[in-house]
Amino acid sequence: MSTVAVVGLGRMGSRIARRLLDAGYAVIVWNRTPAKAEELAAHGAEPVAMPVDAARRADAVVTMLADAAALQAVTEGTDGIAAGVDDATTVIEMSTVGPPAISRLANALPAGRLLDAPVLGSLPEAEAGKLRIFVGGPDELVAEWTPLLSALGSPLHVGPLGAGAAAKLVANTTLLGTLGVLGEALALADGLGLSRATAFEILASTPLAAQAERRRPSVESGEYPLRFSLSLARKDADLIAEAAAAGGVDLRLLEAVRSWLRDAEEAGLGDADYSAVLARIAGTAL
Repeated sequence: MSTVAVVGLGRMGSRIARRLLDAGYAVIVWNRTPAKAEELAAHGAEPVAMPVDAARRADAVVTMLADAAALQAVTEGTDGIAAGVDDATTVIEMSTVGPPAISRLANALPAGRLLDAPVLGSLPEAEAGKLRIFVGGPDELVAEWTPLLSALGSPLHVGPLGAGAAAKLVANTTLLGTLGVLGEALALADGLGLSRATAFEILASTPLAAQAERRRPSVESGEYPLRFSLSLARKDADLIAEAAAAGGVDLRLLEAVRSWLRDAEEAGLGDADYSAVLARIAGTAL
């Protein structure tokens, strides 16, 4: 079975590494903070000192990082992934970074092969191997690495290199937009004097029913368990806005949600779960 390096051991990357270990892959790991590799090492992963070391020893290098700047930091330079790959190495970029970052990464790799494969889902899906994976790249390379991706979830080949990053932005537009509409619906109910219980009964009869039911315990308790940070959601909204501008697309609803996320982050909610924007919109306190 192939040797896979996982670069970036945050909340998602660490779970991806553990899934690959459980699937029988030999896993090499690197993280800027070495302590994050300790638990994985106890389960059989091999930590290395630099991203270049991981790339030199792996058949595939999976990157899962916070943003395009972090991706650039671990791929470029003498200690980066690009310095360690050869013509037989595949880099599988799974972060949400947008199409321009994928183009930059492709240009930075003097050798090796590249897939972009961002994921839809959060911690429970990553742990259970139920992520939805949007894959961009040539047919042959996608087919070669579909077994590995299938250990993490359900891969969907959406087009050539860069299409995966584009697909993730489309998906996130719906997630952020739904959250914004739900928050404003609750705020309107408050403003019109309807009780919160009545508001949720109304929403149960609308296209927002599933999301309203899912978010109701958090809205009523003021507790928003961390699955995906609000600061990262704001970053994703910025990526969507940049992509829309580049494509000449007018996304007025997205801009409204983006402004709510910025307001919430400025109010100190950046490290809270992104659904805490509901508290900001509805005017409730965490």
